Amino acid sequence: MKGDLNNLDVKGHKVIVRVDFNVPLDDQYNVTDDTRIRGAIPTIKYLLDKGARVILLSHFERPLKSLLPNGEIDRVKFTLNHVVPALEKLLGQKVAFFPDTIGEKVNSKVNDLQDGDILLLENTRFYAGEEKGDPVFAKQLSSLGDFYVNDAFGAAHRAHASTSVMADYFDADHKAFGFLMKSELDNAKQVLDNPKRPFIAILGGAKVSDKILLIESLLDKADKIIIGGGMAYTFIRAQGGQTGKSLVEEDKLELANQLLTKAAKLGKSIELPSDSIAADKFAADANFKNVPSNEIPEGWMGLDIGLTARFEYANHLKGAGTILWNGPMGVFEMDAFSHGTKAIAQAVADVTKTGTFSLIGGGDSVAAIHQSGLADSVSFISTGGGAMLELLEGKTLPGVAAILK
Repeated sequence: MKGDLNNLDVKGHKVIVRVDFNVPLDDQYNVTDDTRIRGAIPTIKYLLDKGARVILLSHFERPLKSLLPNGEIDRVKFTLNHVVPALEKLLGQKVAFFPDTIGEKVNSKVNDLQDGDILLLENTRFYAGEEKGDPVFAKQLSSLGDFYVNDAFGAAHRAHASTSVMADYFDADHKAFGFLMKSELDNAKQVLDNPKRPFIAILGGAKVSDKILLIESLLDKADKIIIGGGMAYTFIRAQGGQTGKSLVEEDKLELANQLLTKAAKLGKSIELPSDSIAADKFAADANFKNVPSNEIPEGWMGLDIGLTARFEYANHLKGAGTILWNGPMGVFEMDAFSHGTKAIAQAVADVTKTGTFSLIGGGDSVAAIHQSGLADSVSFISTGGGAMLELLEGKTLPGVAAILK
């Protein structure tokens, strides 16, 4: 089978592994969330146990967009060396780091590797050729190894040099998906291609425009779509509701009605919050009250789903065969408006215990499920926000297609 890591004979060979170590750091450059690093550990350990010489590549933020006043890259802020302590702790072994990605010195360092060694190279985005998908840069990267393994699902939607173009320089017998990438694809496939019914999608976030393709795709696949977050108020206004100062995309009102009409024709339902927590300003210390979502007073704005909506949404989830959750129910970064999201997280966890398959589809939903302490109570949590979103929209991911060529 194409892309199967287990089919590669890697003993004694140099294996380039594209990981996604674009992780958050504190002001002392310590990793504050190692989820993505932990996700890559099974692939790395497997290769090391097989006697491979592992070369890790990753991007880290966008250093070329944040140059120093003298026009140079901030090599202190954006170096991948910051993740080495966390990686060594999780692997239980020494990780060598080299402060460059291509060149003779890198080649020499790579050639000195012994079986079972691991080397992390510098941030691929220190080179403009990375984000441009430059084939010359990709070829230089490819020359470092005998095999290429892509385990960076979080970057699989980017046609960058190290995420997709580099794979063109390896034949089908010398490239594969890492275990994290395969798990992401398999779980998405379970939701999209063969979901247990009823299939319920929970969508949140600020804008309808950000989720149009996802809603349209899910109307063909899901049995019910539950809407929360700022995007709900565009639908509510489209139906003639009073939404006060709530976030509404005026140019998307007609589209919102079209989506509601399409759902009805397909025999599906789009559920909107019956009530909301409305605030008198967008601030953590705002005054707030629970009101019907279609009767938000002038000067007030909906910042979370209300008490009744939380109860109703939890009831909708009971008996679900499959749940996909993408996007928070409110401004969950502010404690006063986080309770709707937490209630949904708990409801998803509760039904997962009864046999429902639940996929948390990346982005803010992942942060919410972790903050709720329920990460171990759902079926699968995606490590890729944008990548999972595009996959669920039905798009082909460049990083996936390149392995399957």
